[in-house]
Amino acid sequence: MAHNIAYWFLLLYVLLTCAITASSDDLEVKVLLKFKGLLSNATALDDWNKTDVLCNGDVSNWKGLVCYNGQFTGLKLEAMGLGGTIDLDTLAQLPLLLTLSVMNNNFAGPFPGDLKKLGRLRGLYLANNRFSGEIPDDVFSGMKSLRRVVIGNNEFTSKIPMSLLELPKLVELQLQNNQFEGRIPDFWQENLTVNFANNKLDGPIPTTLRSQDKRSFSGNNLCGEPLDRCTKNSIPKVALVVAIAVAVPLAAIIAAAFIFCRRAKPQEQEKSVEIYKKKESNNSKGENSKNIEQGDLNFVRNDREIFELEELLRASAEVLGSGSFGSSYKAVLFSGQSFVVKRFRQMSSVRKEEFYQHMRRLGRLSHPNLLPLVAFYYTKEEKLLISDFAEHGSLASHLHGKQSPQQLGLDWPTRLKIIKGVAKGLAYLYEELPTLTLPHGHLKSSNVLLNNTYEPLLADYALAPVINKDHAQQFMVAYKSPESTQNDSLTRKTDVWNLGILILELLTGQFPANYLKQGRGGNADLAAWIKSVVREEWTGEVFDKKMNPTRNGESQMMRLLKIAMCCCEWDVEKRWDLEEAVEKIEELKERDWDDDFSSYASEGDMYSSTAITNES
Repeated sequence: MAHNIAYWFLLLYVLLTCAITASSDDLEVKVLLKFKGLLSNATALDDWNKTDVLCNGDVSNWKGLVCYNGQFTGLKLEAMGLGGTIDLDTLAQLPLLLTLSVMNNNFAGPFPGDLKKLGRLRGLYLANNRFSGEIPDDVFSGMKSLRRVVIGNNEFTSKIPMSLLELPKLVELQLQNNQFEGRIPDFWQENLTVNFANNKLDGPIPTTLRSQDKRSFSGNNLCGEPLDRCTKNSIPKVALVVAIAVAVPLAAIIAAAFIFCRRAKPQEQEKSVEIYKKKESNNSKGENSKNIEQGDLNFVRNDREIFELEELLRASAEVLGSGSFGSSYKAVLFSGQSFVVKRFRQMSSVRKEEFYQHMRRLGRLSHPNLLPLVAFYYTKEEKLLISDFAEHGSLASHLHGKQSPQQLGLDWPTRLKIIKGVAKGLAYLYEELPTLTLPHGHLKSSNVLLNNTYEPLLADYALAPVINKDHAQQFMVAYKSPESTQNDSLTRKTDVWNLGILILELLTGQFPANYLKQGRGGNADLAAWIKSVVREEWTGEVFDKKMNPTRNGESQMMRLLKIAMCCCEWDVEKRWDLEEAVEKIEELKERDWDDDFSSYASEGDMYSSTAITNES
């Protein structure tokens, strides 16, 4: 009896499978025949027949079809003399279409259409046809599965579509022998192989592509590894004029921002970008001023290649953001080097000699956890600071921003590495700048940058001496500490308070909005925020779930949480000094191998949950 039941169930399964397969084949047959009807010179596809089953296992019954396990998965219509229209609207009805290849045919005209309708496509092969014209910049947007784009040997023009940067799985990109122009975008995908040969591309090769075969860049006006080093003379004069006229150089962006700000104050005369390009006459008095020329780019490090101010102003620029001190831009020189240029609006009260002296002092600082100051620019109207560019952006963007495909989530080991690096960088500032009350003064997550190994780099440090006092009181985080808001005083422990807030933000993933809002108020809100984070039972519920810690790892996170509380003691006398905080942070491990948290937690009052009191 049981044997008969099993037999009938098996028979029913086979019948249902056949019915589903037949239904699927019927739909695919109709779609493919409609697609064929729009092709010209399609005699090679005469064996396409309404009655045949498309696939037997991995073997196709129709020429040019790709099959896998009895399913139709792609079109490989290569070298068939085909022309006419590639109807993507029709192909979009094929739910399992993974590959589309029409290489070595006679297709002509613009790019086939809205590729985004083929959402599951993994490979696009249009090479060796006569396609022409501009490819829409967003044509590859949303194509998360696309791995290979092979469109060489056509007549495509204009710039390389930026939506190619949105393809997280891209491993092959062939654009050779077209007429693409402009710069090569900063491709970030791992294991990507490219071919840009014989186009009209110019400028430096992105650093992310310098391990590629140099033949992939031949026949263009490119420079930098793996080709010859970029120089001013490596770009023809005609091309340089076009670049200055058409591109968006740093000078134009700064000038636009400058004029916009001036329009808010009509009583002041508008300035042009020429103030950056010409040297002002030296009208300063005093014996030291005769050795200082206004309008020059002043380098403070001897381990960087020197470049001229005009080269910096001609560089292509990208606006990174506008912070409490001013606007920031990423500038890419013709040599391929990338720098961050920060334009400071609130330094008018500092004298020129003091500014030069302080910048040179900062230029002598060198530590793995400090963002190096490379150069500065000074005039009465404008101050620019030039620093290295950090590849992975700020800690704030990783904790609170929308994650891009190349950004990894910050797990507990990475966050511990970051806070240890922050502590080391802060300790170095305290050692090298003993006369400053605020060796940092503006420590917050947006001023902790991450390099390509997620090592933290402190930015905007030691600027209190050159920032206008009223602006500093309004925006710098040091002035939001209890001692500043209550007693209008700052101490060498003020940076420790900011370190504690940063640790809380890192552990909880919560943005301390009340703490960072404009002005010097809001401390009652800050106290409430901190109290909401730390409860008497000291549970792990407060931690950011994205850290994915183990049980033993959570005990180490608890230690760090209590360190933060000792750094956030309202009473400056009871607050830890930096040396003690750094020492305790250094003792932390990714996990507690001995699982001895209970003994650690009983070390004494230094971890008391009453460390933070009310403002009163």
